[in-house]
Amino acid sequence: MVILCLFFSVVMYFTGLISFCMKRNHLLLMLLSLEFVMLSLYMSLYLYLMFFNYEFYFSMVFISMSVCEGALGLAILVSMVRTHSNDYFQSFNVLW
Repeated sequence: MVILCLFFSVVMYFTGLISFCMKRNHLLLMLLSLEFVMLSLYMSLYLYLMFFNYEFYFSMVFISMSVCEGALGLAILVSMVRTHSNDYFQSFNVLW
């Protein structure tokens, strides 16, 4: 059962990476795929800790860092939409 869940986690990870690479035009889709990758990593970390009967303290640290990463990404998205009125990377130029 653990092997099946670990396989599912690996499939989730690679699906998130593929969607991250394919949807690189919109910032919102990239943030969603990054959160999907973090969710799959959290699931595999939880399974690893459960399999070896370790404590789950590190998983709490990992999920709090993932939430901070998501909040930072949303803040960048809001500032980009306010300044450029969309979330396309083609209209965003750092040199201007």
